[in-house]
Amino acid sequence: MPPLTKITVIVCLIVGAACVKHNGGPVPATPPVSETVTPAPDPLTYLALGDSYTIGQSVSDSDRYPIQVVRRLRSAGFYYTTPDIIAVTGWTTGNLLNATPDTAPNPPYHVVSLLIGVNNQYQYRTQSEYRNQFTELLRRSIHLAGDSPSHVIVLSIPDYSVTPFAKGRDRALIAAQIDSFNAINKEVAMNYHTAWLEVTGESRKAADDPSLIAGDRLHFSGKEYAIWAEMMTPVIKAMQ
Repeated sequence: MPPLTKITVIVCLIVGAACVKHNGGPVPATPPVSETVTPAPDPLTYLALGDSYTIGQSVSDSDRYPIQVVRRLRSAGFYYTTPDIIAVTGWTTGNLLNATPDTAPNPPYHVVSLLIGVNNQYQYRTQSEYRNQFTELLRRSIHLAGDSPSHVIVLSIPDYSVTPFAKGRDRALIAAQIDSFNAINKEVAMNYHTAWLEVTGESRKAADDPSLIAGDRLHFSGKEYAIWAEMMTPVIKAMQ
């Protein structure tokens, strides 16, 4: 037996199963270490229900408050998909009810937000009608959130009396009526144990800051919606 072969045999005997003979020489017999693959987290979903404020009348899509909320959540490491939005300028609670069946569009959602009522005030709808229809909308919102009230956020109605559009109108009366509708949606939200977020006070700051008002002189700007999104973000984070 040639000397080189003797060395090979001796080495293999010493290390035992740690080597095998391959093409006349030893090679490691240790199997490769498999890499651990971390599965991607399940995507989180958000449904925003409302009217012109939710659809972002007169602002870009990226400035809508539901879009800004998701952008902030993604930056914080939460895997949210693009939000679904059911909202049209001019809608009352009745219009939103007709457009929001219990099973549409992709329930259950991790978060559902509800902001509705300014057109009830503007169209002189009654408070009793608002209470009944808002209550039903909140029930549907809870159902769309997987029957979890803690995953629903009600936003108070902003006050358009501070906008140039309201010039020549009874601003004090508009503000008082907005407050009365907000008292209803807050009471209903508390009764159903959902979150309730007061954005009306922030909207009223637009009286002294024109940058918070959109170009149509009636709705609010992306800058104002950014404030709402900042307020909503910690509330949604607490739902995780």
